[in-house]
Amino acid sequence: MPTRIMLEGRPGVGKTTAVRRLATLLHTRAPVGFTTEEIREGSARVGFALETLDGRRAVLAHVTFPGPPRVGRYGVDPHVMDDLALSALAPLSRNPAPGALALIDELGRMELSSPAFREAVGELLTADVDLVATVHAHHDPFTDALKRRAGIEVIQVTARNRDALPGDLAARLET
Repeated sequence: MPTRIMLEGRPGVGKTTAVRRLATLLHTRAPVGFTTEEIREGSARVGFALETLDGRRAVLAHVTFPGPPRVGRYGVDPHVMDDLALSALAPLSRNPAPGALALIDELGRMELSSPAFREAVGELLTADVDLVATVHAHHDPFTDALKRRAGIEVIQVTARNRDALPGDLAARLET
């Protein structure tokens, strides 16, 4: 049975840092997927970028983007999810290799504004693929349903466990 872990936590607790660190600690596996990060101008957050694990990058959301969709004050570019994020996960969608591993940061409102991405997540959860994904802590029908699925382990990311978590997960995933 594939390993399926959702790292749940509040914004800023270290979910993205944990996934990035996990990716660097894996020596016997080559994960596919993406991470997100804040875009800042000075001390102000003005958007979010998506970066694939193979180094491609694009702006996912920005205060200057018109939307729709909009999440808070950010307009979201759904093409980034439909093109960049889905292409990063494409090797897993058709006959994944044994030991396939997806790292997804994150299953949040911006990312899930793409119906095609939502569908891809559902397909990953039925494939023979290990998955580690970060997920927002607030309630959402889609992510709440994912967290309740059989075989999903939800781990709360906190200030106390965030530093040790990547090493613990790497050890589990490489055995």
